[in-house]
Amino acid sequence: METGHFRQSMSLLLTRRFGTFWFASLLANIGTWAQQMAQPWLMLSLGASPFLLGLDSFASGAPVLLLTLVGGALADQADRRRTIALFQSIQMLCPVLLVVLIVTGQVSPWMVIVMSLIVGITDALSMPSFQSIVPSIVPPAQIPTGIALNSTQFNLSRILGPAIAGVLMASVGMAGAFAVSALSYVPFILVALWVLPPLPAAKGRRVALNHRQLWASVGEVAREPQLRGGLLTVLTTALLCAPLITFCPILVKDVFQGRAGDFSLALGAFGVGGLLGASGLLAVDPLSDRRTLSARFALAYAGVVVLAAVNPWSIGLVGLLLCAGVTMTVSNASANAVLQSCAPAHLRGQAASMFMLAMRGGMSLGSLLTGVTVHAWGVREALVLNGLVALLLHLLVGRQWVRAPLLTPNRGDQSKACKP
Repeated sequence: METGHFRQSMSLLLTRRFGTFWFASLLANIGTWAQQMAQPWLMLSLGASPFLLGLDSFASGAPVLLLTLVGGALADQADRRRTIALFQSIQMLCPVLLVVLIVTGQVSPWMVIVMSLIVGITDALSMPSFQSIVPSIVPPAQIPTGIALNSTQFNLSRILGPAIAGVLMASVGMAGAFAVSALSYVPFILVALWVLPPLPAAKGRRVALNHRQLWASVGEVAREPQLRGGLLTVLTTALLCAPLITFCPILVKDVFQGRAGDFSLALGAFGVGGLLGASGLLAVDPLSDRRTLSARFALAYAGVVVLAAVNPWSIGLVGLLLCAGVTMTVSNASANAVLQSCAPAHLRGQAASMFMLAMRGGMSLGSLLTGVTVHAWGVREALVLNGLVALLLHLLVGRQWVRAPLLTPNRGDQSKACKP
């Protein structure tokens, strides 16, 4: 790591298009994390069981399993500006409706779950277009830097969003956090319409979602060992380690008898860790191989999950969530850099969709399955099991991934190394 690389990375923020996109994304993610802070607490206040809490998380992520590949095809074939504007506008209506339901006293757990399902559907269809924005507006050599900076704003929002939500929940109630979420969509939609280049007219007139072509592109991504290894690493982390965050409210409320402020502090610590991890990546040479970073930090994240499950102190949970934020961010951002740098240009949207499928789909399934084990055995026991299985899988996947040859997206030229 070098300070020169860090200064060079930060200079990308001064560019007009990327800097504006970065700031708009920060505002949008602050709203998202404000809602992520308020929603599980709202569910618990409505008497929802741990299973319903896991079901709510599953509802927001399940559509990724079915629709994200379609979203990847839209990112590669359709006008990304229209895709983002349409589906993010629909998504914005969900927190607006929740505000109305909370204020009128009509909200119930099933209503929250339905809203999560709508958010999941719109995310699955629009997020691959969002993920492909950075490669569209920065030079190829700066793609890893752009992804690291994007991860920085995302994790900064993890700090600011829960903090703002905690203040609003304590002062004006939960409706305030959902109102912030609704408002945060507006600048992001406007900026996305501006920064993304328009689709050529000849391409925009025809969007054919050919199933054979869709699966052929998926197979092309999956056949490359460096891409497959990154996807499996992200999937394992999402499936087995991410439930630590999903069931953090139960750890705080039931195990440590904490309140909303304690939950906000815990999520804030996770965000601080993510910010530290993303900032550290800015000092890494953009041409370095990110696979080793991703594999090692994924393994460390699994260890953190085990420690968080057996930890007896509430302040210890805050420290471990800080470590969880560092390890998860470095691992996932590094894997994403490999995918976006090494995938062929015509498959970047599909590679982004498969990254989202592994991350969001894995989180969805992991939340549902862990919700069952938490209900049956308890939150500590369920998380210990998750962490131990993740340790084993990361050892197996990481070893093969790091040893695989790292080649350029051009399959016919195996003499050049891909530099994520």
